[in-house]
Amino acid sequence: MYFVFRYTFGMIKSLICLCLTGKTLDEDLELIERYRPYIDLAELRVDFLEDDERLSIRDFPSRANLPCILTIRRTVDGGLYAEGEASRSMIFARALAFADEDKRKNFAYVDFEEDFHVSSLQDAALAYGTKIIRSFHDMKNPVKNIAEKLKSMRVSRFEIPKIAFMPHSLSDVTHLFKEMQQFEGSDQIVCAMGTLGLPTRILAEKFHSYLSYTSPSELSENLADLGHTDPRTIEEMYHFHDINGTTKVFGITGYPLTYTSSPKIHNASFKRERINAVYIPFKAEKASEAFEFANEVGVKGFSVTIPHKEEIIKHLFTLDKKVQEIGACNTVINDGGIWTGYNTDCTGFSRALLEFTGLKNLKKKKVAIIGAGGAAKAIAYAIKELGGKACVFNRTLTKARTLADKFGFASASLGYESIELLKKYSDIIVQTTSKGMGSTEESNEANDPLWFYDFSGEEMLYDIVYEPETTPIMARAAKAGCKTHNGYTMLKYQGEEQFALFKTAK
Repeated sequence: MYFVFRYTFGMIKSLICLCLTGKTLDEDLELIERYRPYIDLAELRVDFLEDDERLSIRDFPSRANLPCILTIRRTVDGGLYAEGEASRSMIFARALAFADEDKRKNFAYVDFEEDFHVSSLQDAALAYGTKIIRSFHDMKNPVKNIAEKLKSMRVSRFEIPKIAFMPHSLSDVTHLFKEMQQFEGSDQIVCAMGTLGLPTRILAEKFHSYLSYTSPSELSENLADLGHTDPRTIEEMYHFHDINGTTKVFGITGYPLTYTSSPKIHNASFKRERINAVYIPFKAEKASEAFEFANEVGVKGFSVTIPHKEEIIKHLFTLDKKVQEIGACNTVINDGGIWTGYNTDCTGFSRALLEFTGLKNLKKKKVAIIGAGGAAKAIAYAIKELGGKACVFNRTLTKARTLADKFGFASASLGYESIELLKKYSDIIVQTTSKGMGSTEESNEANDPLWFYDFSGEEMLYDIVYEPETTPIMARAAKAGCKTHNGYTMLKYQGEEQFALFKTAK
């Protein structure tokens, strides 16, 4: 009766579990009601409860009215329980005692660590129809022998082995997917923790994990190190319950990949057009790691952001004309194992900039390009195509000069010494660096690449950063009377072109 969501039309489906870390049972029950439309079961983290609340956990499953996991996590395994094994065993016993004939009123699962063996508790769980999750956690390091360890932990068909570990790189996550391909048709729980592990939470169905753990956004700080997302996001944005064996995987890579709206945009498009596909973030410190992951998971195409737009090119088999001319790539498509690179940033920027300025082209306009990275290359290409004259400003003058010379533009260092030249090229200022991303502070040297420049109020400022909606440099420019715009429309328009490419991927 508990597995109505687990077995659908004879196929095993991964579940969404809500981790409850409230201080009181009432708080946890309120969270269940809030997220009930998105979840299949809940994990009661007794170690987070106040001492008095622990005395009343026996009735929690009947009050929750959905399958529940009983967990009392020790500090060594990332939990809060530090009172010792004897007292912990007593709490387990109290929670499992006096089993009801209606199994819905009992805990459906109990989580015992790999090294926790109390015969009386194990016998009670089996007698009462409570499945045992036998867990192993490494809060600091990856697990290399995942398949071997799972097999050694599976002592009976009544126990579900669980491994959770902290990856050091995307390669550790790739290894998880590779190891898990042999476990189709059996029950096990495996996840990589932290922000690197997000793909394992979204794609649990793809590598045969029994469930995916989530946390309510209201209590996200309680398990911040684990990298949980909230149930509403994993279901509404990533459509978790719709993912199956034939779902195509797309995504975005970069580092640190802290802010991106691309999953929201592309997954909504897949849903709207009824395409069985999902778009996920997979952050990679090295471009090579992104390709290792993509090849192992079967990713059909992905977006590329800072800092890999140039580095990614050396890993591609073919390049479209724009990538060849620009020297930067923001989209790659896997066509039967042949990776092809495209650049949709340039057309996305052109469309967004003309819409922002109200111009038909950039003839007779002098433009300042701030930065000389992969995004700046696409923007310089677009400005050249639109007929504008530009000067590239960058902290490293040689990089500015290399980019500028390619398009016949001027170049200069980014500092006080270039203020007069910046004024000369200030009809439109395009900020292409990551400075200001995620910053809600007032303008300073760390978050504003033009902190040394006083806006006159006549400049038009286009910042390709879109999170936050108003960056520190935008706030400062607007205060001076400038017309400003962030990079969301560029993201949207280049994303439309990306989506058209994704739809052609086979």
